[in-house]
Amino acid sequence: MEPFIQVEQLNYAYDEDGGQRRRVLRDLSFSVERGEYVAILGHNGSGKSTLAKLLNLILTPDSGKIIIAGREITDPNLTEDELYEVRRRMGMVFQNPDNQLVATIVEEDVAFGPENLGVPSEEIRRRVDEALALVGMTKYAHHEPHRLSGGQKQRVAIAGIIAMLPDCIIFDESTAMLDPMGRRDVLRIMDNLNRERGITVLTITHYMNEAARADRVLVLNDGELYMQGTPAEIFSHPDRLAAIGLDVPQCTDLVHQLRDAGIAVEGDCLTPAQCADAICAACAASGITFAPPRT
Repeated sequence: MEPFIQVEQLNYAYDEDGGQRRRVLRDLSFSVERGEYVAILGHNGSGKSTLAKLLNLILTPDSGKIIIAGREITDPNLTEDELYEVRRRMGMVFQNPDNQLVATIVEEDVAFGPENLGVPSEEIRRRVDEALALVGMTKYAHHEPHRLSGGQKQRVAIAGIIAMLPDCIIFDESTAMLDPMGRRDVLRIMDNLNRERGITVLTITHYMNEAARADRVLVLNDGELYMQGTPAEIFSHPDRLAAIGLDVPQCTDLVHQLRDAGIAVEGDCLTPAQCADAICAACAASGITFAPPRT
């Protein structure tokens, strides 16, 4: 079975003052399977957001191919209807939810996308109700978006994408402007969309703990594919990541420091629970016991 997304030798440069062009992506190639959850990492200016806009046809590459579900979306002969269908299948959630909210009432905002797709009214009603329920915003259906918190606004923005029934959703640093509670809620929704609904998820993030939740991680550096692999594989190379200004999840860093100190902590340790279990196992193997907590 062919990959859901194929990127082949992709190049893109921005025009700058003086007629110069700043090359952002350089012969970038990778693939994503249908239903996969992929995190994209890289320092500022590495080309992550540019890639997201190319995949969603907001930008057009200078050269190279992007193939989605077997269709080359970079084909200059694509009709308007074909371009429209690609944009429907590839939803995108931006960093600032205020940039995506267009209506004065929450349910009207969620309905905006399906309305533009020409979906019948009864079907729009069903999709809006389902999308709001999925993101936990049903009771806010008749609220004004500008009165919501940042996390709630982002959930409404996600609901608007869900209502268009995309095959893939790209989250472009969608948690960067949220507080810890809002970030947690959005991550839970991302997990649900992928694990329960089978939606392909691409998430661009600066948070290593978020990337650790993915099936696979792509690391960009100066527009090129620097590393790719499972989170465990990527974060087992802290020196390579540090060389391009990236770090590892806090739990992973703690385990690496313990190992450097001569403590035999086993396992990948990408989450607090994995880290705690590994440290307890290392202590038990060394004959170290813990006194029960005082009551």
